[in-house]
Amino acid sequence: MKKLIMPFLLLLALLLSACGNNSANNDAGGEANDQGNKEPETITYESENGPVEVPADPQRVIVLSSFAGNVMALDVNLVGVDSWSKMNPRFEEKLEGVEEVTDESLEKIIELEPDLIIGLSNIKNVDKLNEIAPTVTFTYGNVDYLTQHVEIGKLLNKEEEAQTWVDDFKARAKEAGEEIKAKIGEDTTVSVLENFNKQIYVYGDNWGRGTEILYQEMGLKMPEKVKESALEPGYYAVSLEVLPEFAGDYVVLSKSPEQDNSFMETDTYKNIPAVKNNQVIEVNMLEFYFNDPLTLEYQLETFKESL
Repeated sequence: MKKLIMPFLLLLALLLSACGNNSANNDAGGEANDQGNKEPETITYESENGPVEVPADPQRVIVLSSFAGNVMALDVNLVGVDSWSKMNPRFEEKLEGVEEVTDESLEKIIELEPDLIIGLSNIKNVDKLNEIAPTVTFTYGNVDYLTQHVEIGKLLNKEEEAQTWVDDFKARAKEAGEEIKAKIGEDTTVSVLENFNKQIYVYGDNWGRGTEILYQEMGLKMPEKVKESALEPGYYAVSLEVLPEFAGDYVVLSKSPEQDNSFMETDTYKNIPAVKNNQVIEVNMLEFYFNDPLTLEYQLETFKESL
């Protein structure tokens, strides 16, 4: 009897040992799986100045110039923005509680504990800012305005969302342009003017104020004088005396009540055909200044209603 029991006990011990090993292996495999499925905490963004390690899911972003609307459009939290963004009435609600900062308010930026800082390439103190948080800068106009949004999408680990919006926006803007040209005529010209610091400017096709939509997406025409003077540099200063030469059949006038708009009371301005024909679209400079998705959506709706 004893001879029969001993081999049975040995077999049972071996089976229990094997089960234990399998269980340990399964646990180890599960842990490895969990590790493999864990999202990375950082990504590498290929910036203009080389690779930068940035948060994969940034939670406290500071924008020092131009790109607050891009960040907000991608539903990423802002803790600090530039003064122009804070002044934009259309951003007011979204930026409630967000601090106004500059590239020189380093102590304030430290207090805000950002995990990512974004700005234009001409900002100051980049080295010091990099000590606070990864800092990525972009050169204005280095890429077109829609590619710029995709680049910010890459930086924020939201490239797919950015590209989806770009594709949809281009289709909608093109359709609106075809409807507008059918209504006002293929050869009808549009010019974009702005009065700032007692100087009148006309704009090309890539300097905000709705120019990207009008000329690039809708394919509307600019007056020849504007094309000659403002297309390449982006903007061009003109005197009141020659302003009629730069005014299109329609005029988009970017203005601010804070500026001296007395030129609008002159006979020279009043006798411009677009003014006499009530074909001037007056917009708030602070709302029309940028070319981020939030601003572009507003500009597109404005042109669809006005043209």
